Amino acid sequence: MSELIYLNGEFIPQENACVSVMDRGFLFGDGVYEVIPAYAGQPFRLREHLRRLDASLEGIRMSPPLDEDQWRDILQRLLAQRGDADQQIYLQITRGAYGKRLHTIPEDINPTVMAFATELARRDPELVKQGMSVITLDDIRWDRCNIKAITLLANILSQQQARDEGAQEAILVRDGQANEGTASNLFIVKDNLIITPPKSRHLLPGITRDLVLELARDAGLPYAEASISVEELEAAEEIWITSSTKEVMPVTRLNGHPVDNGHPGPMWEKMDALYAACKARLRLRSSSPED
Repeated sequence: MSELIYLNGEFIPQENACVSVMDRGFLFGDGVYEVIPAYAGQPFRLREHLRRLDASLEGIRMSPPLDEDQWRDILQRLLAQRGDADQQIYLQITRGAYGKRLHTIPEDINPTVMAFATELARRDPELVKQGMSVITLDDIRWDRCNIKAITLLANILSQQQARDEGAQEAILVRDGQANEGTASNLFIVKDNLIITPPKSRHLLPGITRDLVLELARDAGLPYAEASISVEELEAAEEIWITSSTKEVMPVTRLNGHPVDNGHPGPMWEKMDALYAACKARLRLRSSSPED
């Protein structure tokens, strides 16, 4: 049986899902998206993801087409196709189709709303053990990186350059400051202090980033939100990258050189264990009978 996706109010087989060639997402990349992990059939930090979605919509001058309860109903039906398996949900909203290609935002237009669920790939245990290799690149993206827009060509080109150079990710640098990866947030450890760049127009407000800070606070681990210069990145005791699908990954090589001793650090080990415990609690709640 073909998997169903949600498209504009209907659940239809993926091969039958079509949008107009005049859709502004297709013509201009005029839209936003979210990626939400789900453990044991339960969306992880759904409210936080939907708040970020609404903030992205506001950033491109769109109103939310659905509320939280409507999204929850849609996602539960999509996730039910795989039962309690770990999954990831992709949802996308574009401004919709218009009768002509027009740069000006049309006043009377219906958005295109789409969502689907796929299996969540597990982290490669060997890569977790060894740590990732990253490079630094100039940030060639636009100035509103806090909007999770579907216009990802600059990210794709930077990610591909990293792959071409034998790395798994690129850390993007603007005005001498290391802000984030092509698809991840950035952390370093300096003098046993966990540091991540503060939220700004130049980085995405990551859901996993915020969770890491919450876990650090609750565990009494020292942390700060502060700018990270390239020099501080190169001298870091530890480097991590985070995302909803990567979770918390250690970086052990930067621009071909080892980070500290070239192995995942002790602070990362603590945080990775805290993150795993957080997921385990969600799975436990999902398997507990209703009161």
